[in-house]
Amino acid sequence: MKVEFGAFDGGMVGKVPPAYLESHVVSETDRLTDVILCQPLHLTPVPCCAVTREALASGFTTDAAEALRQHNMLVEALERHGVRCHSLVPSPDLPDMCFTRDIGVATPWGMTALNPAMPHRRGEVDALLETCAEWNMPVRQITRGTIEGGDVCVAREGLLIVGQSGERSCAAGAEEFAAPFRAAGWDVLLCPFHADHLHLDTIFCMVEKDEAIGCLELLDPTFVEALYERGIKVIPMPTALSSSLGCNILSLGGRRILTSATDAVVTSALRKAGYAVDEIDISQFAACGGGIHCLTQPLRRIPA
Repeated sequence: MKVEFGAFDGGMVGKVPPAYLESHVVSETDRLTDVILCQPLHLTPVPCCAVTREALASGFTTDAAEALRQHNMLVEALERHGVRCHSLVPSPDLPDMCFTRDIGVATPWGMTALNPAMPHRRGEVDALLETCAEWNMPVRQITRGTIEGGDVCVAREGLLIVGQSGERSCAAGAEEFAAPFRAAGWDVLLCPFHADHLHLDTIFCMVEKDEAIGCLELLDPTFVEALYERGIKVIPMPTALSSSLGCNILSLGGRRILTSATDAVVTSALRKAGYAVDEIDISQFAACGGGIHCLTQPLRRIPA
């Protein structure tokens, strides 16, 4: 069904973008061609979630040079797999700006700028909007309720998943984001979870159109049952991976996955299931509450 994206709440900004900067995603596991990143030049742990509070309590401080090295390794891995990397300009006032996933989501109808719950992250949305304007890329902006990209999973064509902790993404934000999907006849699954787990992508991520990894004990049983009813198998992961960001992986499409080098259990399970896995050291970012999924905002995916 054709949907007029601009008819929904949240104004459209920009013009028709160049073809190579098209914002278009219909599946979390289609082949990734373009991604939005931001160098961690000002990365600092902000005590706004359980992971960063624990890291700070243990004496963690960021190592700027090491964070940049790790981020460069992520970029190299993406480019090695043929992914074009596009960058936002880092700002000293935005310590979490490298976690680009949370501020925008590419949909079947273009880019949506989100509305983070944390006040210190709202400037990141402004930076995304400014960058998209420079790229002549149209953007729909969420204006009611709060929603962050770590809670959004454009699982596959026809199925949208949105996590709701009530702290980062609320019901109003989830519904405003989901409106065009519902209008196009998509199935929308909502997954409630405890706010201690920050975002849905710390306990659940798609790896193929009919398969995911997840901390089953931390996922709502009704949500898990709904996944199985739709033919999606969940490879079970230990609950401890929620705090280590081990489930926070990135599908490149074609059964290729980027995972954290510190969580061998995920790598082992995925390789056993027939996936090609590249491991990346993201320890500096994990201590600040983000993993590989958080560090990457897919801009364009195409069917394998």
